[in-house]
Amino acid sequence: MITVLLVEDDVRLADALAGALEGHGYLVEQARTAEAALAAPPVDIVLLDLGLPDMDGIELCRRLRERREGGDTAVIMVTARGDRRERVRGLRSGADDYVVKPLALEELCARMEAVLRRTGRRGGSALTVGAVTVDPATRTATCAGERVDLTRKEFDLLTALVREAGAVVSRERLLLRVWRTDWPGARRTLEVHVGTLRAKLGVPGVIETVRGVGYRLVPEESERCAAAS
Repeated sequence: MITVLLVEDDVRLADALAGALEGHGYLVEQARTAEAALAAPPVDIVLLDLGLPDMDGIELCRRLRERREGGDTAVIMVTARGDRRERVRGLRSGADDYVVKPLALEELCARMEAVLRRTGRRGGSALTVGAVTVDPATRTATCAGERVDLTRKEFDLLTALVREAGAVVSRERLLLRVWRTDWPGARRTLEVHVGTLRAKLGVPGVIETVRGVGYRLVPEESERCAAAS
């Protein structure tokens, strides 16, 4: 799977963009500051905002390129700075491409694909945890080898849980990822979708409710089902 580091200090924008990219089959990590970006593990592609609180994005791009593994990492600057001189500075600092906000997701994905072709990066898309497999590229899901017919939101919800299997994913994070909202009134919708998803998977205990926090995909339950199937 292609890994992406999204360097963006606007939390709402970053969460929305990360969710959209994950829906296209990318595995996205986020960093709010240059310090966090420099401390992040190597990835296939970096989406870099220039207006960071602790360092200018141009300088951060240079530092990322100076790292031993940075030479093979694709970098796309995603910024509101549309001036021609800024574009030239960004590209000369080591960026592979420069995209000006506001941007269309389709264009960004096309540019990412083009950059990845040039760098020779490829990745599989399917994610498997025990008996559960989701493939964001084809938007298909299976459980114990059997196809599970899911709605779009159910698939996005399952994918979000699979990506963080074993960890508790808060209700707020799931609402932002799947419904692009943090409105408290939407929690009932989340609960209904979790209930339907549990029924369709047919694996008792695979999605655990953590009271007052959110939900967790339990790898042990999924693996037990896989071993029995």
